[in-house]
Amino acid sequence: MLKKLFCLVVAAVLLAPAPVFAQNNVQRYVDQSMKTDTLLKNAAVAILAVDGRGKTVAQWNADLPLLSASTMKTITTGVALDVLGPDFRFETKIAAAGTVDEDGVLHGDLYIIGGGDPTLGSHSPIAEDINLVFGKWTNAIKAVGITAVDGRVKGDAGIFKEGIIQDNWCWSDLGTDYGSGPCGLSFAENLSYYRVEPGFAEGDSLQISPVEAVYSEMNVRQDAVTGASKTGNKLTYYASDLSPVGRFTGTYAADRRIDTIAVSNKFPALTCAEAFNVCLASEGIQTRGASLGATPDTAKLLITTFSPSLPDICRETNTKSNNFFAETLFMMLGLYLTGEASYSTAPKAVEEYIGTMGCRTTGLRQDDGSGLSRFNFISPRFFCNFYRIMQKSNIFAEYLASFPTPGGEGTLKYVLSKEPESLRSRIHCKSGSMTAVKCYAGYVETEGGDMLRFAIMVNNYDCPTRAIQPKIEGFLKQLALYERQ
Repeated sequence: MLKKLFCLVVAAVLLAPAPVFAQNNVQRYVDQSMKTDTLLKNAAVAILAVDGRGKTVAQWNADLPLLSASTMKTITTGVALDVLGPDFRFETKIAAAGTVDEDGVLHGDLYIIGGGDPTLGSHSPIAEDINLVFGKWTNAIKAVGITAVDGRVKGDAGIFKEGIIQDNWCWSDLGTDYGSGPCGLSFAENLSYYRVEPGFAEGDSLQISPVEAVYSEMNVRQDAVTGASKTGNKLTYYASDLSPVGRFTGTYAADRRIDTIAVSNKFPALTCAEAFNVCLASEGIQTRGASLGATPDTAKLLITTFSPSLPDICRETNTKSNNFFAETLFMMLGLYLTGEASYSTAPKAVEEYIGTMGCRTTGLRQDDGSGLSRFNFISPRFFCNFYRIMQKSNIFAEYLASFPTPGGEGTLKYVLSKEPESLRSRIHCKSGSMTAVKCYAGYVETEGGDMLRFAIMVNNYDCPTRAIQPKIEGFLKQLALYERQ
C-alpha cells in the first residue's frame, strides 16, 4: 500500500505543470526586443550578464566565441595591471659610448635606448611634452661635458624582438592612425602627420606635405585626387616596414578645409633619433646624423626618463580605445612572461597567465592586444569569468577606473545620450567596433548596490551599425535598471 501511494505521489509530481518563474527585465528585453528583431535575424548574437553572486541575469548564446573588436583591450589591460603592477612605468634611457676629449667632443655615439614607452612624443594629455623630455636628455648630455658628437644619435629599439606590424591585420588597416604597431623605441604614437589641401574641382591634384614626426627618408607616393563636394575625406594611406615608401590613394572633397591628418609611421625609432638630433643641433651640439644601433655594453648611462603610471596608460587605452597603447602593453607582457617581446610569444603567454589567475580560458582566442585582428574570438562567458577574477583582485579599483562611462570622455560620449547621468554613471564598459561587428563588455552598478558583469556581442549583421545601436543601448539601459528577483 505504501509503495502504491509513493508511486502515485511521484507520478503527480512528474505530471504537474512546471512552475512559472517571473522573468527579469533584462532577459525579457533580450527575448522580446532582440530575438524578435528582423535586423538581428541573420546576425550572430551572443549575450551574458551575471550578478555579483554569479547568477545569470540574461543570456543568449553565452558560450559562442565571436569577434571581439576593441573589447579585447579590457583583457589586455587587466592582465597588464596584474602582471606589471600599478606602479609600473616604462623607461627610456640615454647613454654615451666612446670617449670625451678636453674640448668636450664625444668620439663615439649617443644612444636612445627604448623601453617601449608608448607615450614618448605622444599628444595624449597624460604624456609629458616631448620638448621637456628632450630638454632633460640634452641637459644630461651637457652635464657630462659633451659639446659635440663625432658620431651619431642612434635609436635602440632592441627591447622588442619584433613589432610594428601584426601578421593578421588587414593591409588596408596598416597605414591608418589606428594601425600603428608597437616598437621598442616608439615616437609620437608611431604616427606621422601630413597637411592636406584639396584642389578647386573634382579630379584636381591634392597638396600633401609632411608636418610632424615624418622620417626624412620616407618616399610618399601621392595617387589621391580632389573629390566632389560633400564626399568627405576618403583618403587611404598604405605603408609597411619593408621599405620607407608610403602611398596615398582615394579622394579628399573640394569643399573640405585644409587639415592635418595622422597616418601610421613604420620607422619610429629612426624618427625619434632624427627629432632628438635636431633638438641637439638647436642647443649647439652637432652630430654626424641619426641612425639605428644596438647599445654597446661599454656605453655610459646618462639619464633615465619615465612614462606616466600604468593605471593612467590603461585608462587612456580603454577610454580612448587606443590600439597602439594596447599593442605595446601586449608586447610588454610577452617580454615579462617569456623574456621575448613578440607576437609569437605574447598570445600564448597571456592565455597561460590568465589560467594561473584562476580563470578558465575556454572561449578565448587572443591574437593581438587591441582587437584589430580578425582572429580574436571571445565568448560572453569568458568575459564575465575574467571580470569576476579582476573584481576580486587588489587592483580592481584601478581596473574599473579604466573603463569609460556613457556620456563621458572617450568612445562612449554619445551612448545613452538621452538617459540621466544617474543611470549612465553606473555603467562601466568598453565598446568594440569593426565592419559588421559591435560589442560592449564591462560592469554595471545597479541601484540596489549589486555589480553586474556582462558582454553583448553582435557580428555579421547586414545593416548599418546605427540601425542596431538603439537595441544594444536598450540592453545597457535594462542592465542599469535591473533589480534582483
